[in-house]
Amino acid sequence: MAHSNNYKRFGYHLLLVLCSLVMMYPIIWLLASSLKPNSEIFSTAYSLIPSKIAWENFQTGWRGFAGNSFGRFFMNSFYIVILSTIGAVVSSALVAYAFGRIPFFGRNFWFGCMMLTMMLPHDVTIIPQYVLFAKLEWIGSFKPIIMPQFFAIPFFIFLIMQFIRTIPIELDEAAKMDGCSKYSIFFRILVPLIVPALITSTIFSFYWRWEDFINPLLYLNKPSMYPVSLALKLFLDGESVNNWGGMFAMASASLVPIVVVFFIFQRYIVEGISTSGLKG
Repeated sequence: MAHSNNYKRFGYHLLLVLCSLVMMYPIIWLLASSLKPNSEIFSTAYSLIPSKIAWENFQTGWRGFAGNSFGRFFMNSFYIVILSTIGAVVSSALVAYAFGRIPFFGRNFWFGCMMLTMMLPHDVTIIPQYVLFAKLEWIGSFKPIIMPQFFAIPFFIFLIMQFIRTIPIELDEAAKMDGCSKYSIFFRILVPLIVPALITSTIFSFYWRWEDFINPLLYLNKPSMYPVSLALKLFLDGESVNNWGGMFAMASASLVPIVVVFFIFQRYIVEGISTSGLKG
């Protein structure tokens, strides 16, 4: 019986390892291709081992285009991502607090409207948003990418509100008796207890804004303002030889911030899933 359980456990872990390798193969292939000479990337696509390590791919890739190095593109990405993430998380937490704790007329109706917006594909809103931002004369700046994040994200509202609902309402009532206002209750009582939900929202926002391609493509018209996601396409030139090595090298470098953020804050994600507001 013990041997049978060991075989089952071994088979289970072997299956997990195989599935993990299948899922990670594109990233492994990307990292391997970033170290191959440009001529070998597709001629030896099935081989992950380069004939020689081409570190120059990172040098040529980092050099960038038209006097703009990839350091500039990374700074643009961080500028967009940091401001967008702060705006999205803070505004979503305030709206979630209103929906979860403050009774007001039509609360259920407006919450239903908010939930319906989660079902709208982004493609539906692109044209009206572009028309609006064009009338505001925001085209060619970071404003159309950053400012909408300060008006709350429905998914984050729902996530944080569900977490707030697990916190006993008696804490709010006790704080009111001590003279706390609604803002004091939120910032002094609830915020410390919903940190896992806030961190989870931060990670999602960071990832979504970092990988965003369509919005910078629509609203930014100067290469000096491009984020990394948009700058990578500059390696592809239909009139000359494409610098695949440099593109894969910079694509690999662009994964570093995402991986670092995930590993730093992953324990908060686990806490957000395994706990419910208060620890007993």
